[in-house]
Amino acid sequence: MGLFKKIAGALKKTREAFARKFDAILSHGEIDDDFYDELEELLISCDMGVQTSVDVVEELRLYARKNKIRSGEEVKSALRKILIDLMENAPKIELNYPLIITIIGVNGVGKTTTIGKMAKYFSSQDKSVTLVAGDTFRAAASEQLSLWANRSKTRIIKHAEGADAAAVVFDGIASAKAKNTDVLIVDTAGRLHTKTNLMEELKKINKVIDREYPEAQKLSLIVLDATTGQNALSQITAFNEFVPIDGIVLTKLDGTAKGGVVVAIEKDLSKPVVFVGTGEGIDDIEPFDAENFVSELF
Repeated sequence: MGLFKKIAGALKKTREAFARKFDAILSHGEIDDDFYDELEELLISCDMGVQTSVDVVEELRLYARKNKIRSGEEVKSALRKILIDLMENAPKIELNYPLIITIIGVNGVGKTTTIGKMAKYFSSQDKSVTLVAGDTFRAAASEQLSLWANRSKTRIIKHAEGADAAAVVFDGIASAKAKNTDVLIVDTAGRLHTKTNLMEELKKINKVIDREYPEAQKLSLIVLDATTGQNALSQITAFNEFVPIDGIVLTKLDGTAKGGVVVAIEKDLSKPVVFVGTGEGIDDIEPFDAENFVSELF
């Protein structure tokens, strides 16, 4: 299945929730204050956030007035352009190699599964990949990651449960450098931002990466569950206080009707969505593209 079809499939619930209601609002015939009020409510209901929704509607109002927009198709076209422009304000990440990606996030968001999918994605791009089992806190975490390493046919570096996570990362870097590995993906313990000791561990891991692999491009990507909606934004803010977040991997986009949170993430926090999960299979992860995303909303 091609990228376009995968994104379309993942956004099915959001599209059904948004497009049907948007068309109903347009069917009233008048592009007036009532239309804008209803559109604002619709955007909020799709989890674009209050401030983002207000800003989008106000920009659409000004654009429509300036360009004397009257028809529904003109409104749709203008709204698409506004959403794309807002999302493209977030800095984009160009991947360079060697690349080391630290994956962080709270428990239950699909972090380990995401790492397996990313390993398969990079392998399909003819990049050599090594996984690092840096989650030494959760029982059987390294075994679970090993299963994904086997499925994606990638190497894995791991220590015993309870080992120093930074030491595992140190060994992973040494192995990657020795074998000229293109991509090193580091798993970390799923943690709540209130667990200070685990946050300090994350800082220690980053220090090891900075010291031992200065020539690599370093990215910290936070995995977020799209079904949590606006709560995802608070997770980014909390983690960003401890370690700089470079971008987002959004999982379970296919399981929610509130995919509008993507717009809020990129607009309000200026953090790019780098990858999106488009299903449950190992191949169901894709680089994020704002234009494709918006074109599939309505």
